[in-house]
Amino acid sequence: MIRVAIIGFGKIAADQHLPAVASDPRFELVGVATPAGDPEVGVPWYGDAAELLAAMDGAADAIAICTPPGARYALAHEALRAGFDVLLEKPPATTLGELDALEALARAQGRVLYTAWHSQYAPSVAPAAAVLACSEIAMLRVSWREDVRKWHPGQEWIWDAGGFGVFDTGINALSILSRILPVPLLVRAASLSVPDNRQAPIAATIEFVGTDWQAEFDWRFDAGEEWLIHITTCDGRRVELRDGGARLLVDGVEQPLDADREYPQIYDRFATLIKARACAVDREPLRIAADAFMVARRESVAAFR
Repeated sequence: MIRVAIIGFGKIAADQHLPAVASDPRFELVGVATPAGDPEVGVPWYGDAAELLAAMDGAADAIAICTPPGARYALAHEALRAGFDVLLEKPPATTLGELDALEALARAQGRVLYTAWHSQYAPSVAPAAAVLACSEIAMLRVSWREDVRKWHPGQEWIWDAGGFGVFDTGINALSILSRILPVPLLVRAASLSVPDNRQAPIAATIEFVGTDWQAEFDWRFDAGEEWLIHITTCDGRRVELRDGGARLLVDGVEQPLDADREYPQIYDRFATLIKARACAVDREPLRIAADAFMVARRESVAAFR
């Protein structure tokens, strides 16, 4: 039995991590840390992470860190040094340097570090990768649009420097692309739309190296959600991942897919890594996002309130 505690208990932890842990007989939830108050999930609650890490000494084996990204490096560093295996929600850190340092520490300590990019486990990802294997890509279009007020209500941290802004969502698309494309995704140019009263972008466009490869992320979309990846190969095949990877169309034909089990698969992978005493650190989605920020032109747009 792997005894796991969760640090940070917002919507993603409550809606995804909690049921995934409960459904996997290899795991037992033993503690939760959140300053928001006791979530009353039947395990000890701690008001901050330091209290949990001290209390879990000898009482837990692993820590899942589900806080906003700005806090993850310090928390993961302390958890690894304290002897815990660590699962990091996406994005795993605010910089590549932080992530590299955590991986080096985990390996030096003999601990497991796992970057859990949940969209990589969407049902369409593995089949799409198989279809695109060895293909030459002629056209790539990504449209990742949603209403920030619906999906991130009251989350002020996403607007701070290091909060990622629209890339908190858009990085899901980048994580999928890093798995399904047969070549690395390289950024040629980008544009960030930053509200006058914020530090992080509300929208972004990215032009990738390739003949016709582009992505658009936008949090000002109020007509539902559009999480779409459309790829055309040089030999004319059309591959579409819709609804964030929940659906796959090849040449216009809907493909049969397994049920959506993103977070159960994440914990299955975490259990496998713990048994093997191995790290799995995927820095590629964060690298692509960082490259976009490095080369981007920035434009001010209307204040967000």
